[in-house]
Amino acid sequence: MGGQYHILTYGCQMNERDAETIAGLLGGMDYTKTEHIGAADIIIVHTCCVRESAENKILGKIGELTHLKKTNPNLIIGICGCMVQQKETAEKLLKRAPHVDLIFGTHNLHQLPHLIKQNLLTGTRIFEVWDEEGQIVENLPAHREGSLKAFVTITYGCNNYCTYCIVPYVRGRERSRSPEEITKEITQLGKEGFREITLLGQNVNSYGKDLIDVKMDFSDLLAEIDTIPDVWRIRYMTSHPRDFNAKLVHTVKNRQHICPHFHLPIQSGSNRILAEMNRGYTKEQYLDLISLIKEEIPKASVTTDFIVGFPGENEADFEHTLDVVKKAKFDVSYTFLYSQRSGTPAASMAAQISEEVKKERLQRLISVQNKISLEINQRLAGQEVIVLVEGPSKTNPDVLTGRTDTNKIVIFSGDKSLIGQVVPVTIIEAKTWNLVGKVKGL
Repeated sequence: MGGQYHILTYGCQMNERDAETIAGLLGGMDYTKTEHIGAADIIIVHTCCVRESAENKILGKIGELTHLKKTNPNLIIGICGCMVQQKETAEKLLKRAPHVDLIFGTHNLHQLPHLIKQNLLTGTRIFEVWDEEGQIVENLPAHREGSLKAFVTITYGCNNYCTYCIVPYVRGRERSRSPEEITKEITQLGKEGFREITLLGQNVNSYGKDLIDVKMDFSDLLAEIDTIPDVWRIRYMTSHPRDFNAKLVHTVKNRQHICPHFHLPIQSGSNRILAEMNRGYTKEQYLDLISLIKEEIPKASVTTDFIVGFPGENEADFEHTLDVVKKAKFDVSYTFLYSQRSGTPAASMAAQISEEVKKERLQRLISVQNKISLEINQRLAGQEVIVLVEGPSKTNPDVLTGRTDTNKIVIFSGDKSLIGQVVPVTIIEAKTWNLVGKVKGL
């Protein structure tokens, strides 16, 4: 064993965090990372199946790996993640991708070293996908990219069963990590120099509901993490409006390190569509939550997600969505076209919406939101904001980039010695998606 590895990760932040564990497990087997896929002795493709377009892209990439296997017959190719938790997809890969050596799922990531050894010892393909989630395996190694920001998973799986979503079927039922394990991990990260922690879960607001011997909800967990030394900022994603409450707002308001940024996906503004989605709240209830946030924390930023073109969505339904955008005045909306996912109730619903109608509505939604985003950002012109400097800008390495505690991106000139520091920046220009600033003395 040993050599070089390359991991291809698709999908959400949960997958990114899992990829760090995969890297840690491979590092424990004397594999080192290579950025050049052609030099790798083992390639792991970490898959996502939330949208059909993502799945098709991944299948195409898996097919492209055939030539690497021909060039290097000893190359080990593994496929894992949400896509292979779908039985039909896993069987398709077994039949149509003979160059793939390992197939394993979301529930048995920790088995990777064992599966690799099996493959090396027997020379046969290994297929190991668990149907049931099992117990949470703690203390797995992780190789994190960077040294400033870190993801920490607090829950696995989901119990909501939104009718458009495949996640509960491929990630399993919701399971909360113990608060002791979470705080231990974050305490160590603080000691290592990580200054911003993002808590991850399909629905962080429902944390603790399944814990038997511990009475702790998400707000309690946040309050405890807020006391951990060396951590400057605490973020979390993703919240579900069904489990969002005033206690959480007050916790964010009254604690020092919890960022006043609320990402609260609504998905649709139509009560009829929300019911069809099985979201568990109404437009009116959602707007009440937004009002509560803005009354209690005026400086807070609020972002959301929308799915445009859910089956049966008519023009009146879409008008309700536009109405929510205008009333809530989100800082940012992340908008997606509805995509049929096999295995979800919505995939077989009648009145599927044409791509033409979806795209036309999406553009109208984006147009309304962009105007609001620009208006909100323009209010910051001339103001001083506090920025955690993350590094050179990806689009222009000659300038630095960072984020405010409200998650707004700020671009500014400055010495690279500022990276990893919290600095005051005066905003000199407001754009729709970011802010341009200036550090005192420059």
